[in-house]
Amino acid sequence: METVLSYSLLVVFIPTFFFVSLTPGMCMTLALSLGMSVGLKRTFFMMAGELIGVGIVAFCSVVGVAAIMLNHPDIFTLFKYAGGLYLGYLGVMMWLSRGKMAMLTCKHENAQTITNKTLILQGFVTAIANPKGWAFFIALLPPFIDQNLPLIPQTMVLLVIILCLEFICLMIYAGGGNTLRKFLHKSDNVKLLNRCAGSLMIGVGIWLSLS
Repeated sequence: METVLSYSLLVVFIPTFFFVSLTPGMCMTLALSLGMSVGLKRTFFMMAGELIGVGIVAFCSVVGVAAIMLNHPDIFTLFKYAGGLYLGYLGVMMWLSRGKMAMLTCKHENAQTITNKTLILQGFVTAIANPKGWAFFIALLPPFIDQNLPLIPQTMVLLVIILCLEFICLMIYAGGGNTLRKFLHKSDNVKLLNRCAGSLMIGVGIWLSLS
């Protein structure tokens, strides 16, 4: 790896992107909400979509596509509004203990019929349609690129590191939501669980629409 990236650069790069990823944001809040509503295992599908989105955004930031996207914010408008409205709708249904993602108050019933494809799409849309995410990557990632070294190899190494750090942070948030889910479910507080998860989902939807 020494010929691709210097160790001195990695010493700065890894903690920088870890702490930035760990900072509460739309994707982390979504992971927390889904950890509470559908559990940790099924949240992996959302994580897969989110990581694909983050990888695309990060790569485009290096090659300069993000600059074009940021200069034409209308590209995001319909996409982020549609995604925000959909997440908000899911949140309202969860808050009312209705819909595919809500846990029903009757333990013998299971309303979690939301498809894995839908969970993947939620993660992907949240990552791609976030203008702040584009701005963040275009500001922080290019400075770590050494113009004297081959672009593709060092970009691939940085992307792998970014996705690994992002996955660790998603696991932390989703795991926390899953722990809260088990605690509230044991105490028969299913409605409270739905309302907590639904409120977080509504918050992500509003955040995405207004960002």
